[in-house]
Amino acid sequence: MNSIHAMPIAALLTILLWMVSVGTAETPPTSTQPATSTAVAEKLTVDQIVDRTNHVSYYQGRDGKANVSMKIVDSQSRERSREFSILRRDVPKDEQAEASEDANVAQAADQANTGEQKLYVFFRRPPDVNKMVFMVHKHLDRADDRWLYLPALDLVKRISAADKRTSFVGSHFLYEDVSGRNVNDDKHELVEVTDTYYVLKNTPKDPKLVEFAYYKMWIHRQTFLVVQTSYYDENDKEYRRYKALNVQNIQGYRTVTKSEMRDLTDNSHTVMEYADVKYNLGLSDDFFTERYLKRPPMEKLQ
Repeated sequence: MNSIHAMPIAALLTILLWMVSVGTAETPPTSTQPATSTAVAEKLTVDQIVDRTNHVSYYQGRDGKANVSMKIVDSQSRERSREFSILRRDVPKDEQAEASEDANVAQAADQANTGEQKLYVFFRRPPDVNKMVFMVHKHLDRADDRWLYLPALDLVKRISAADKRTSFVGSHFLYEDVSGRNVNDDKHELVEVTDTYYVLKNTPKDPKLVEFAYYKMWIHRQTFLVVQTSYYDENDKEYRRYKALNVQNIQGYRTVTKSEMRDLTDNSHTVMEYADVKYNLGLSDDFFTERYLKRPPMEKLQ
């Protein structure tokens, strides 16, 4: 099974997360006890819901690009900003289908591309992170490979699996939020169905590796977009919340173009906005290698 972002690049880069505008994303009740509906659920298994949500969050199109602006607001309402570009390429299961110009074949290849994936994040602003690069190779059967290039030191640093639950460049998003959490790391339960949402409870199989006891996801039943993710501690108290704030339709893909991660303990938060989103660019696999950490593919990042 592949990765799912509790947020969907996006998931960014989920998110990694990317889509003529259809307005503000409909969000669930902010209460930890959303209103229950008597609606009859579509006959989907939990695994089917997880798979469809995972695909919408991370695997729409065969590759993609977005320019991202990030606003970080601390508990005293002081603001910082980040600007970066994201490239994403799915590792194809069928190279011939991926290269096909036939729409039906391409769509089938898109649906099949729910496996390994590569992400490339190039930072532009502020000056202290200019030209910094974060790269991820997502795997199905082992820990993801992550690299961080620090231009001031001309240093390529490998990010260990233990670091994936740390802050992403000082924001309220974590490295794992950006690249996606492996669905095999959690036990998934369908705890509620409303007229609008599937509500999943996700409990880590190895609680020692994470700081949360479990998290819930509100998944739009028609689009399978994650519109809210709430994280809870061992006392069942919600302390961290992701929300999709705006959704657009780009090239036929419904994409989250504005999202927020909020720390509920002090109300600090980070908002990310996505612009110039494009899919199916035909990105070369070479761009996602270590040699491009120091030599960014600027023609694709513009």
